[in-house]
Amino acid sequence: MAEALLFLAYGCVVGLAGGFTPGPTTALVVAQTLRFGLADGIKVAIAPLLTDAPIIALALVLMGQLVQVEPVIGVVTLLGAAFLIYLAVESFRVRGVELSDDMIEPRSLRRGFMVNLLNPHPYLFWFVIGAPTLLKAASTSIFGAVLFVVGLYVCLVGAKILVAWLVARSRSFLRSRGYLYVNRLLGIALAVFALLFLRDGLGFLGVIPRD
Repeated sequence: MAEALLFLAYGCVVGLAGGFTPGPTTALVVAQTLRFGLADGIKVAIAPLLTDAPIIALALVLMGQLVQVEPVIGVVTLLGAAFLIYLAVESFRVRGVELSDDMIEPRSLRRGFMVNLLNPHPYLFWFVIGAPTLLKAASTSIFGAVLFVVGLYVCLVGAKILVAWLVARSRSFLRSRGYLYVNRLLGIALAVFALLFLRDGLGFLGVIPRD
């Protein structure tokens, strides 16, 4: 149960980081909310629920075939650690989000779908972090795997919806100290999980003893 809750916590941290850190989808959430209102911002926020299923399936199929080849899994896990470190650094570098409302027409759901589909982050995440984590969780408990996915998407989509709601209420939120502090805390949490990935990757490569 404790390990399943760890996977839940990990999914929540990564989801919150993805939801709050400035990026193509978050920028579109802000722009559509400012121009057309909260409902259109929410339409963009739910885009990952529509685009990520094929990415997850492909990543799981490929990683499932390699799961017995420990050196390959070790390299992938180290790449995951590097990507987590990159996300942590990005969280610390956040200075705010540029506010712009020069959109021409809504089409928010379609815009969100295309932006998320063409965004490289979901692909990188699922191939070097998400799929290995999901397979590791499933090898211990299906419950842990489910909690990881639920925590990830509830927090990812929830954070973007919260951003849309706060922007609809006040444009100053994305330049406030509170927003910056949230990103700093998420950066620290991501760095901790990066160290765990680093430990696992070195273990798969035989550099350090595995648990």
